[in-house]
Amino acid sequence: MIDDHSRRDLGDLWSLNGRGAVVTGGAAGIGAATVRRLAEAGADVVVADIDESGAARTAVEVAGATGRTVISTRLDIADTASVVAAAELCRDRLGGLDIWVNNAGIYPTTGPALDAADDFIDRLLEVNVRGSYAGAREAARRMSNGGVIVNLASTTGFRAAPGISAYVISKHAVVGLTKSLALEFGPRDVRVVGVAPGPIDTPGVQEQMAPLKAAGLDVAKRMSQTLLGRAGTADDIARVILFLASDMAAWITGEVVVADAGSLAG
Repeated sequence: MIDDHSRRDLGDLWSLNGRGAVVTGGAAGIGAATVRRLAEAGADVVVADIDESGAARTAVEVAGATGRTVISTRLDIADTASVVAAAELCRDRLGGLDIWVNNAGIYPTTGPALDAADDFIDRLLEVNVRGSYAGAREAARRMSNGGVIVNLASTTGFRAAPGISAYVISKHAVVGLTKSLALEFGPRDVRVVGVAPGPIDTPGVQEQMAPLKAAGLDVAKRMSQTLLGRAGTADDIARVILFLASDMAAWITGEVVVADAGSLAG
């Protein structure tokens, strides 16, 4: 039978009441903003991050602000056993695993490809690609009643950029992973979607940009050169993730939504 969402009211389509979610890299930035928005919509959330104290702090803050059950756990996205533990924690403690957000990742390190060390390339691909793959796989295995997997890609998943070649490779891979897993998981009633942020002003990005600032680059000016005249915020992306995780997007899978204030349009 076709699920006729047209018969549901708008508030119900947005609601995540009764759903359990895991947000990887949830301690800060886009991850923390996503935890807050999902909880505001009614989800109970596992904040999973390698920064255990940061994850715990975010969980306490969001639980206090929303009244939802928000718990934290240490997660190394490159360690499959750690990924399995986070998925099972959500299923067992929150009554089910319905939403998995693959947000954990390594920011690009600016530098020429000729100087890139193999160890750095291996680690970046291990976290950004294999980690996302493992997260999606282990989540789908535990989504007994269907669900949604949201992968964090990037505008660099659609175009190249100098000095961050390994990062570009990883985000192209996330775009391909999103489409491929959507084909496989669709029959399980699991949607797989992605978000490709443009320039987002988060503490992690500011830290990564520190060497460029020291070299004299006006980072704020560069990040604000979008069609809307400003860099994005973590919550700009969290709201897109909330839309994709909700039944408002029930007929969207295998797509990566670009949220970049028109950066790719120019």
